[in-house]
Amino acid sequence: MSTPFLADLATEMADVLERSLHGGLSKDQLGRAEDIVKPRKLKFWGHEVEIYDLAQPFGAQSVIWPSGPGSPEFTVVRNHAFARARTLRICTSMHVATHMDAPVHVEEGYPSIDQLQLDRMIGEGVIVSIPKKEWELITPEDLEKARPEIQEGDIVVINTGWHHYFSDAARYYLFSPGLYKEGAEWLLKRGVKGVAQDTQATDHPLATVLVQGNMGQGNPPIMPWLADLYKKKTGRDVRQDFPYWEPAHRILYTHGIWGIENAGGDMDKVTGKRALIAAFPIKWVGGDASMVRLVAMVEKK
Repeated sequence: MSTPFLADLATEMADVLERSLHGGLSKDQLGRAEDIVKPRKLKFWGHEVEIYDLAQPFGAQSVIWPSGPGSPEFTVVRNHAFARARTLRICTSMHVATHMDAPVHVEEGYPSIDQLQLDRMIGEGVIVSIPKKEWELITPEDLEKARPEIQEGDIVVINTGWHHYFSDAARYYLFSPGLYKEGAEWLLKRGVKGVAQDTQATDHPLATVLVQGNMGQGNPPIMPWLADLYKKKTGRDVRQDFPYWEPAHRILYTHGIWGIENAGGDMDKVTGKRALIAAFPIKWVGGDASMVRLVAMVEKK
């Protein structure tokens, strides 16, 4: 058997093997991975816009809120080495990373995430700077003074600066600033469409089950020592200063104003601007929440 014949046979076999790796296609019929992730021009009705990602990443190291069951679990169902495809199975709460709560999360008989109307998920809005320190409240006065001005029908993204601490850290989850009853009432009266915050929850942490339990409904506070620490730091009783359990959740959600928790990403780049803002949850029937990719789009000058 001649050497050229063996060389041709080896080349042909290598080609067959190469094609088998790509579903029968040759390598030169495939696109380049690096081209897929290159940014491209985005236009709406003839206007070029810049898009900004306002979401925190999701992965195996993502942290569930303190009362949650633990971090997400990932199982490889199929891999490239064996099946020439990659499929993962995820076991997780939806209250992780950047996510939107459904009204049913806090009040029975209210809509689940699949029942929220799509026109509520996109619209004009503002990204406002309201810098806050540990345990400070986002007040009606803060919201009134925020610029650009918060207008009726706006989607409001609040940048307290706390997204810089997003991690598996007590500082982020236990000591963050946040909305409370009065701030939520102001947003309701102004007639906003949705509210996203770069904090651990729609409510201030001292208005949650961390300290409040569920108001005598059977579950005690999961971190009662926070009440003692608050007393030590301020000299006041936390239950007098925060007598309601998750009032911002309830006031906003039951009036059709959605809440997004753990916003972040490129928020600082668009803070102080009016933008087209969008965040779409998955169509999970009966779902209490959904991770979302929160984005802001600004016309390119």
